[in-house]
Amino acid sequence: MNFDVTYVWQAIPILLQGLKLTLFISLLGLCGGFVIGLIAGVARALGGRISKSLSLVFVELIRGTPIMVQVMFIYFALPLLIPVRIEPITAAVVTIMINSGAYIAEITRGAILSINKGFKEAGLAMGLSSRATLWHIIMPLALRRMIPALGNQWIISIKDTSLFIVIGVAELTREGQEIIAGNFRALEVWTAVAVLYLAVTLCLSFLLKVLEKRMHIL
Repeated sequence: MNFDVTYVWQAIPILLQGLKLTLFISLLGLCGGFVIGLIAGVARALGGRISKSLSLVFVELIRGTPIMVQVMFIYFALPLLIPVRIEPITAAVVTIMINSGAYIAEITRGAILSINKGFKEAGLAMGLSSRATLWHIIMPLALRRMIPALGNQWIISIKDTSLFIVIGVAELTREGQEIIAGNFRALEVWTAVAVLYLAVTLCLSFLLKVLEKRMHIL
């Protein structure tokens, strides 16, 4: 089969619609995952015995199971336990939230523990409470160190959305499959899909490098 670039240009408008949904799911999921990861990470680093144990169970459970299994459980199995229908996009976003949250928890924990204890001692010496010291002194420093890892997690989440084809989410990969079902031009369409994924991840990688250099200067 000869490569015909015409089919690539024909597919681009539809694939861009799928790309928009891919970015929406990954970004919304990452925002939710950041909140989950921040809470679980702080609990793992500075919490009591119970909170540390609960966060550890959460992290190990999610990191120890494939994301495809997680989305299948949320979309197919969870409605059997609760009488609520879960839409495919909702299942996809929730899966990204939970999955990225487990990894962000470890990013948060590592960032907090990497901060020199002298900052905490200085905050306490200034009369701040332990909680105020955490949120006003330690966390700003930790968040600065977390930015590159959070960017990498976003890139991972973008690629993970391709797995949601199993529940019919019309993201980039699913749209590519639908186009191929109509024109049977797998070579051209999958090439276009790959290029779009690559373009997005390269742009994000470039922005991360620029941000890392800026943060290093600051």
